[in-house]
Amino acid sequence: MRLEESTHGTRGGEGAGRVEGAAGGPPLARPAPRQEWAIGVYAGDSPLSLAPAEGARNPVITRRDVSDVPALFVADPFMIRRGRLWFMFFEVLNALTGLGEIGLAESDDGLAWRYRRIVLSEDFHLSYPHVFEHEGEFYMTPETLGLNRVALYKARSFPEGWERVGTLVEGACADPTPFRHEGRWWLYACTEPKTHDTLSLYHAEELSGPWSQHPRSPLLSGDRQRARPAGRVVSHAGRLVRFAQDCSPIYGARVRAFAINSLTVEEYAEGELPESPVLSPGREVWNGCRMHHLDAHEVGRGRWLACVDGDATA
Repeated sequence: MRLEESTHGTRGGEGAGRVEGAAGGPPLARPAPRQEWAIGVYAGDSPLSLAPAEGARNPVITRRDVSDVPALFVADPFMIRRGRLWFMFFEVLNALTGLGEIGLAESDDGLAWRYRRIVLSEDFHLSYPHVFEHEGEFYMTPETLGLNRVALYKARSFPEGWERVGTLVEGACADPTPFRHEGRWWLYACTEPKTHDTLSLYHAEELSGPWSQHPRSPLLSGDRQRARPAGRVVSHAGRLVRFAQDCSPIYGARVRAFAINSLTVEEYAEGELPESPVLSPGREVWNGCRMHHLDAHEVGRGRWLACVDGDATA
């Protein structure tokens, strides 16, 4: 997510405009609507039925917790557990550069979080730090639109040391979301980042590739309510569940959920679940405007823990 997106839903600064100056003077820039994305923790007995987690003081991370760079907001959180600790990676929008960087926080219980530091920055915008483990190694596929490709990062020293090790898919791919299913790698991405309305699907035998576009791809076109990924694909009740941002009428208004009913190298089918939308603007100020992301993890005994983000009511 970028500043332009968070103001009014497009990368072109749609939320900014011009108004006439006084006494016939030059037009004045209209300030973009203020955004205040922050991160919270939700819980429930299903990734489709989540509510603010008991014991969490939401929001658990805000821009004010970021101590090493001046932050405009924090968003797009992804969690992963290693041993007894939870680690959370998320976008930090740097107020000085206007670029997203990847921040890190840690927690003993997944409820109370301690900010650590920026762990990944580039000379282009980074967001959506989808982190995952494979064969004992940790990887990340942040959004790297500035490279015009999906870049793969590997932890040389988890959780703070990351290096770019390859390319998965060429082209503009917003919110790339890889997952493994039946011995094969799959990856969703929004391939029209400016309009948030096109969902493409890719697959590969190995994480390093080569990757191929699915013959049914793009799966969706011209659909702002279902196309843009909104977090990790999860397995629940014997089926895979995909989450999507509802970008109508504004970018990132809520999160919808879809059951993946058929997934092969030739076929694809999905259906929206009756619980959808699973995240909507909350009753608190911090998430009262919109919610557009969740990363859900099963933590045992039928309980799920998720990090989410929300934008404050103006």
